[in-house]
Amino acid sequence: MYNEVKTMQKSERLTKRQLAFLDDLFFSDLDEQTALDKHAVSRRLYEKWFDNKSFVGQFERHIAGAHRHGRTILARCAPLAATTLVQLTNSDKPETARKACLDILSAHDPTSAATSSDIPPDSQLAAPTADLPPKTASRLLAILAQQPST
Repeated sequence: MYNEVKTMQKSERLTKRQLAFLDDLFFSDLDEQTALDKHAVSRRLYEKWFDNKSFVGQFERHIAGAHRHGRTILARCAPLAATTLVQLTNSDKPETARKACLDILSAHDPTSAATSSDIPPDSQLAAPTADLPPKTASRLLAILAQQPST
C-alpha cells in the first residue's frame, strides 16, 4: 500500500521539464514544435505525457486561462469597437457604412454564434435591434435599405 501511494504521488507531480515546456508553449511566442525542440522532447514522449492525468490537467488549466485572458481582452475592447462601428455608419463610403451596420446588427442577433452564449435564454427571441436606441436602429436600417446587397 505504501509503495502504491508513493508511486501515485510521484506520477501526480510534473517534472521541471514538463513545466518549462508548458510555460514556453503558453506564455511565449513559441509554437508547439519549436517548444518541443527547445526542450528536446520527442513527439512520442510528448504524446506519452498526455497519459499523465496531472499533465493533462495542467495543460487544460493553461488552455482555460488563455481563454479567460482572451475574453478579458475582448471585453475591455468591446466599448471601443462598438463606438468605432457606430462611427463607421457615417462613413463617406457606402459599402463601409453598410458593413458597419451589418456588424452592429449581427452583434445583437441572438442567433449569432459569437454572442448567443452571452445572452440570457429568456431574451434570445428579442429582435436584433431591440436594445439599440430607436434613432440608431432607424439610421442603421435606412443605410442598409439604400445599399445593394452583395
